[in-house]
Amino acid sequence: MPPLSFAHRLPTLLLGVLLLTAGSAAAASLEATDARLRLLPGDLPGAGYFTLNNTGDTPVTLTGAASEAFDKVMLHQSIEEDGMANMHAVDAVEVAPESTFTFAPKGHHLMLMQRSADLSVGDSVTVELEFQQRDPLKVTFDVVSPAER
Repeated sequence: MPPLSFAHRLPTLLLGVLLLTAGSAAAASLEATDARLRLLPGDLPGAGYFTLNNTGDTPVTLTGAASEAFDKVMLHQSIEEDGMANMHAVDAVEVAPESTFTFAPKGHHLMLMQRSADLSVGDSVTVELEFQQRDPLKVTFDVVSPAER
């Protein structure tokens, strides 16, 4: 049997391109910007801050995160109660359609614990954000000083 010509393979190639394009469009509806990791000295936990932009027409729910540079990454929220600052873990954060959600000091943040890689200010760290309704999103965080907001 002779090999298939380009014309015979064209429908399969077009289908592959359409599937790749569809995946890219879905991924493009969610973007993380301004990602930075405040690195504390020694074995102290780091804090991850970023903004999630959901340009899609459905909500997305962030349920966790992971990084090869840390053994444990958790979603946390800092709150003030009766004049005292407290921090607690949260199970999920929903980002409404056509909106943004900012992870910032004194609010929601990633708590990155048990560092497993040598890191210094100026390095970058990949964090994979995990979602309920979609594939994970890999985000590059800039490692910054604890004094930086």
